Amino acid sequence: MSTTDDSFSVTHDPIEIQRPALKERWWHIMDTWKVGIIPLPLFVLAGVLIAIDCLGGKLPSDIVVMVATLAFFGFACGEFGKRLPIVGKLGAAAICATFIPSAMVYYGLLPDVVVESTTKFYKSTNILYLYICCIIVGSIMSMNRTVLIQGFLRIFFPMLCGEIVGMFVGMGVGMALGLEPFQIFFFIILPIMAGGVGEGAIPLSIGYATILHMDQGVALGRVLPMVMLGGLTAIIISGCLNQLGKRFPHLTGEGQLMPNRANAETQSAQPAFSGKTDVTTIASGALLAVLLYMLGMLGHKLIGLPAPVGMLFMAVLVKLCNGASPRLLEGSQVVYKFFQTSVTYPILFAVGVAITPWQELVNAFTVSNLLVIVSTVSALVATGFFVGKKIGMHPIDVAIVSCCQSGQGGTGDVAILTAGNRMSLMPFAQIATRIGGAINVAISLLVLGNFLV
Repeated sequence: MSTTDDSFSVTHDPIEIQRPALKERWWHIMDTWKVGIIPLPLFVLAGVLIAIDCLGGKLPSDIVVMVATLAFFGFACGEFGKRLPIVGKLGAAAICATFIPSAMVYYGLLPDVVVESTTKFYKSTNILYLYICCIIVGSIMSMNRTVLIQGFLRIFFPMLCGEIVGMFVGMGVGMALGLEPFQIFFFIILPIMAGGVGEGAIPLSIGYATILHMDQGVALGRVLPMVMLGGLTAIIISGCLNQLGKRFPHLTGEGQLMPNRANAETQSAQPAFSGKTDVTTIASGALLAVLLYMLGMLGHKLIGLPAPVGMLFMAVLVKLCNGASPRLLEGSQVVYKFFQTSVTYPILFAVGVAITPWQELVNAFTVSNLLVIVSTVSALVATGFFVGKKIGMHPIDVAIVSCCQSGQGGTGDVAILTAGNRMSLMPFAQIATRIGGAINVAISLLVLGNFLV
């Protein structure tokens, strides 16, 4: 006897697997495949358009074309550095974005029209100072007022200790290698701590030309490579410190100089950001940065204080006096984050093309010079680390600020803080570079002119 039970019969409908639509696949490529922050299709399109202009023999130096050009080359160099094994995590992206373009210019690997347009744009627009003012003002406006005060008051002591120890260590290593003490100090150590090129190497070369009766070009040629090698060493050390912070989180505040307890005590006094900043607020934040820089320029005309330093003090004053509303503070923070993520590598590429002489850097690569420079910078940074820890600050963040004492000026600060992933420390980096460098140059030239010659 056979029975049929329809209740157990199951009908299996064929399962149709829907493949993503063409537009969705295209959107996926746009959103996930990127070179730096640039979607890969836009990156390729930028490269094609730049190549067409280069083949035509003219690449316009106006801001529209240069935005695409600097972004294309800057993020390409930065991405290459990030993907290098081992050193990619030690600041190689900032190094590659700066020094690969310099080498390409020297060896003729970069089209002449790109070099000419980039150099013209960089020198005519002062784009670096727009970048620095937005970074400084935005990072200050993002800080807690109490932490800001404590950080500014405490950072000077580790800086001073680091410079003293770095000078003694560098002198000791140089003399052990048989170098003359006068040459070690005035032509290796002092240029490293002079505050970069514009504020350090050039004033030094002018002073040496006058006091030592030598040609300024010769003096600058001897001083500038030391500035560059000192900055390169600082970038590498900053990248190493960033990795050290990831391995030992208790040693770092991730861009905060003071321990978290200071933040916790004053958190109630800090307005909470809404995260819904409108376009007009962002524009106001950018304008605030520009106007504070203009005040810094006015201060430079009146009392000779470097414009970035004057701007820094004005921004601190605005923050401490609650001169900006919470919405304006939020707009400044958005501007800061935009410049940090989107403008850093294009700026470094322009710096590498326009003002970084590759041959002078190569000529300074002697064993004795390298040993003196590395030992000086390492001692300076290590001292900042241990002194900062001793006085209750985050040692890794203090050490990264100490790296900026031997950086290549404002551009060096950008590269060092990028390698260390601590761009929020820019205000303190500017103190280390501008004020520390100016004091070193002034005192050293005063001693040289009155006591040693």
